[in-house]
Amino acid sequence: MADPRRKLTAALGIALGVVVLSTLFPALAHAQITMRSPTWSQLTPQEQNVLAPLAPEWDKLEAQRKQKWRGLAQRYPKMAPDEQQRIQQQMNSWAKLSPQERAVAREQFKTIKQLPPEKKAEVRQRWQEYQTLPPETKRELALQPAQPAGRPPAATPSANTPLTAPQSKPAPAAPGTRP
Repeated sequence: MADPRRKLTAALGIALGVVVLSTLFPALAHAQITMRSPTWSQLTPQEQNVLAPLAPEWDKLEAQRKQKWRGLAQRYPKMAPDEQQRIQQQMNSWAKLSPQERAVAREQFKTIKQLPPEKKAEVRQRWQEYQTLPPETKRELALQPAQPAGRPPAATPSANTPLTAPQSKPAPAAPGTRP
């Protein structure tokens, strides 16, 4: 009978200790919570400067995403100037996306990350080809519906290739049916 009482007493002692510590040191308990998910005003001036494109949405971000962005801000000063510029451009683009567009981008990233190396190289090559297209062509491509998953995308159009889908002939009607 003494053994269950000891366990209960130990558990109550631990619980009481946690309560006492949290009441004696509320700032410590609060600091742990805010360290995981700081508000915009709790960021350092250097972090705010680097992460400025994300300021309007910062307080709505999940704690995990905030930590990833803060990690980037800490690495930022050690980056080459061209890499810093690329990061800023990407952050600006990311900040302009709607939550739905961000979710799609994350899913696409996960999908690409799981591809075998040769497929990743193919995707990278296609992206580089897309980057060389004139802005008008990019706009026209953006207006086209996305390709279904698992279906190979159409070849990248040249300046002389029309961007409309080819018109196909309707399939012949089956015997005994009306067209």
